[in-house]
Amino acid sequence: MAIELPLMTNNTINTGVWNPDTDDSLVCIDVHDETHDVKSFTFVSPDRKQIVFSAGQYFMFEPGADADIDGRCYSISSSPHRRNAITITVKRVPGGQVSNWLHDNLAPNTILRASGPLGKFVRPPAKKYLFMSGGSGVTPVMSMVREFADASEPVDVVFLHAGRSPKDFIFRSELATLSEKMKGLRLLFLPEDTSNERSWPGVTGRISKELLQLAVPDIAERVVMCCGPAPFMRAAKSISAELGVPEKNYHEESFDAAVIEEAPAPIAEAVEAKVFTVQFSKQGKSVEVRADQTVLACAKKSGVRLPSSCANGICGTCKSKLVSGNVDMKHDGGIRQREIDAGFFLPCCSKPLSDLVVER
Repeated sequence: MAIELPLMTNNTINTGVWNPDTDDSLVCIDVHDETHDVKSFTFVSPDRKQIVFSAGQYFMFEPGADADIDGRCYSISSSPHRRNAITITVKRVPGGQVSNWLHDNLAPNTILRASGPLGKFVRPPAKKYLFMSGGSGVTPVMSMVREFADASEPVDVVFLHAGRSPKDFIFRSELATLSEKMKGLRLLFLPEDTSNERSWPGVTGRISKELLQLAVPDIAERVVMCCGPAPFMRAAKSISAELGVPEKNYHEESFDAAVIEEAPAPIAEAVEAKVFTVQFSKQGKSVEVRADQTVLACAKKSGVRLPSSCANGICGTCKSKLVSGNVDMKHDGGIRQREIDAGFFLPCCSKPLSDLVVER
């Protein structure tokens, strides 16, 4: 829930380290325009705790009941070496409830419920990297670049950043400045259209095998970190594999889980699997869920409205109150133990053990 707090001063005392299991709110201290439709929001702990995270991780923010919209996950774009605060960078999406709410309502000195840090899109140790981002997918890899810059250590990073046009490149000026200071950082901006900057000196178009062969001839020797829209990542993954990048060296991040599919169970198992009724009390809907299916997958297929992002028990977006019944939940850090103790569960990674009533 968004509420106003007294302005904090530089004399506020740091009282410890942020605990993901118990701390659940952050205060916005700054809003900064990055492009015409992208803003960065900087947050601190209300009692100025240090926030320890890894570059590439994210937080889930909940605008609150007063906004009547569900939470959303946003990658941290700031450096993990700067633990006094975190920054998220958000693109305004047409029709996007949370992004529009943040752009229109979030102001310094406002507190939001927040969960994190979460996620496994973390850079493994390597001698050479290729960062690839599309649009606002730049945020987690920007955190990695800033981490390198703050560490003042030699790096070998090729950074390909794709976007609609030159004016849409988030962090364009900062990246250019960093590349002048970091001799091992090589930038390649790739706009699809240059009509708003006709003097554009570089290549244009979309990511391709030919481009990567020319720009990154040693790509097979690099660890690839990729984040962006699903079509961009599909292309990046396919091209990387064609050019010899081992599967273990390709890493990507995506919160796009609009389509949730489960492999059908073998016929023999389907016959034996028990079927339970799951009621969604607020929506007045009931669905049947087999014991070998997740609650979220069946709910989505039946038209039940449930927020979701990762669909893997990581982000916590689908967190719901379990009024009655029992589930087998195998999450991956998207819910705190105290929340489980309070009766909450993650439908995306929970299979029913009995009939359920869910407060949704």
